[in-house]
Order: sequence, then C-alpha cells, then structure tokens
Amino acid sequence: MWFSRKSLQVPTADEALPGRDTPIAVPARHHVLAAPLDGPFPEGSAFAQFAMGCFWGAERKFWQLPGVISTAVGYAGGHTPNPTYEEVCTGLTGHTEVVRVVYDPMRVSYAQLLKTFWENHDPTQGMRQGNDQGTQYRSLIGCYDEGQQAAADASRDAYQGALESAGYGTITTEIVPAPTFYFAESYHQQYLHTHPNGYCGLGGTHVSCPIGVGA
Repeated sequence: MWFSRKSLQVPTADEALPGRDTPIAVPARHHVLAAPLDGPFPEGSAFAQFAMGCFWGAERKFWQLPGVISTAVGYAGGHTPNPTYEEVCTGLTGHTEVVRVVYDPMRVSYAQLLKTFWENHDPTQGMRQGNDQGTQYRSLIGCYDEGQQAAADASRDAYQGALESAGYGTITTEIVPAPTFYFAESYHQQYLHTHPNGYCGLGGTHVSCPIGVGA
C-alpha cells in the first residue's frame, strides 16, 4: 500500500473527484471460496461491511471464518462513484478501504464478525492504521439493518471499556448505515491469496473484545 502523507480530512461532495458511471470489473468467482463475488448468493445470506486499514489483510481475516460465503474488497464512505485505487489514494474521494462480507447467519453470527473486526486492528487511530496514513485507512462499520446497528454500537461500548483498561484511547470507528460499496480492481480481490507474501498492515491491540460469540 502507499505510505505518502495525505490529507487527514474527508473531502466534501463538492471537493471530491467526479468518478465515473461504469463499475470496476471484477472476477466472477472468489479465488478462495469459489463463490460468486457479486451474487447471486444463497437465500438467507446476510451482508456486513468493515473497514479496518489495508483491505488486503482485512479480507483474509473474514474469508477464513467458517460460515462466510464470499468476501470482496472495495471502497465506501465517500462521494466519488466507482473510484479507482489511484483516486482513493489521493484522499480526494472520501472513501475508506472496506471488506464486504457475505455470510450465513445460521453458521456464523454477526457478533463473531464484530469480534474479528475489533480484535484485528487498532480502532483508536483515527485516519490511519499503523504505517498506513490517510482517510482511506479509517475504521468503519457499515450496518445493513437496525439489528446490526444496535449490535455494532453495543460491541463498541463494550470494547471501549476493555481498551481503556489496557491504556488505549477513544475508539474512532464510524458506525453508519452501510454506504454504497464500490468494488476495487480485480488485482486487489483476495490479494493475499494470489500474493501469499504480500503486504499486510493489520496489527491488533491484543485486547480481547468482550462480546459473546452467540450474542
């Protein structure tokens, strides 16, 4: 990923790059799970959206969970439609790097996804994650319904207490209704599977998130 210093302020809609009408082309199938990348998905499937720094390592954390049907990396939370990676890296789209997770809620709970999210990055770092700095690395949970919103809020409050006990500061994670998800380029999809020795900027706090797996 890119390490240059960028603006740490999300641009307004008027300041953002214009983007394009045409979506980024992606492979039909997941390189690891062999599921569709963009559907159709089995009846009863649910969606989740997480941003936790560099999306290469974040995606791998979720595709490794039993019960996850498919994952894809992309951009969300900004203004520019169908942005390119290079545009996102300028900080002028407003997007952060996200993982969209498609899962079977009968096999993996949303609480398990939240636990994976919180424990595998530092959600107190604002517009960066480790050495990766910029608005595209900010922490975010995109919620697809009121149940997810309530669960995400409760998990944040629980984790805040655990982090404070361990000497960490205030969680900066945005918890919002799921913003529009724009697929990233094909070479980013399941990057750490196609590039096993590739860069992974994830680094958790080593603080356990005290939410019940079945909650």
